[in-house]
Amino acid sequence: MILYPAIDLKDGRAVRLLRGDMEKATVFNEDPAAQAAEFVAAGCEWLHLVDLNGAFAGAPVNAAPVEAILAATRVPAQLGGGIRDMATIEGWLAKGLARVILGTVAVENPALVREAARAFPGQVAVGIDARGGRVATKGWAEETDVNATDLARSFEDAGVAAIIYTDINRDGAMQGPNVEATAALARAVAIPVIASGGVSSLEDLIALRDTGVIAGAISGRALYDGALDLHAALAVLAG
Repeated sequence: MILYPAIDLKDGRAVRLLRGDMEKATVFNEDPAAQAAEFVAAGCEWLHLVDLNGAFAGAPVNAAPVEAILAATRVPAQLGGGIRDMATIEGWLAKGLARVILGTVAVENPALVREAARAFPGQVAVGIDARGGRVATKGWAEETDVNATDLARSFEDAGVAAIIYTDINRDGAMQGPNVEATAALARAVAIPVIASGGVSSLEDLIALRDTGVIAGAISGRALYDGALDLHAALAVLAG
């Protein structure tokens, strides 16, 4: 199972939100590229980046810090937030991102997800963010009636590289991930599922890994707060 350290970008800085609330942002690093380099020095294999402003704006906002991260590091990075058309997808991949994450458009324009996955095999992931099993879009600001598992299943034949499943109520709350719901989703589809939201301890990572069906886990606040030691976590997952 791959551990993805998260760098959430708001106004050019690395922050963490509490349950997706932009008014409840804690700044952890004024220099996101330096933060990324720190994670890479600890041995991470991937980076998970989110343009928080972009998620609300519907277009990239934090391009400069993302580009600085790509220039400063040599591990693959995936990015979500404000990626809602083919030109933006093409532009980000051309700049060196390994993978784009499509969230809002997976609900509003699933044909774009299919088109992008065909055009860029292995480089398109679907972000499914849910409260109580129902998908939320536009930076989690809008609730839908779409069931998370149904949405995931609808992309089974699309060729997407991964599904990133976030339990919004756990995100940034340091209360542990929703292992049961994430594992159930992973068992429902053949697409690799990455867990996000609430991963705050070594025990959380082990619980996710031991399901045997979850391909990866994203952690943010716990790494910044020191509740989770990245080097130690990577060693446990490797061993």
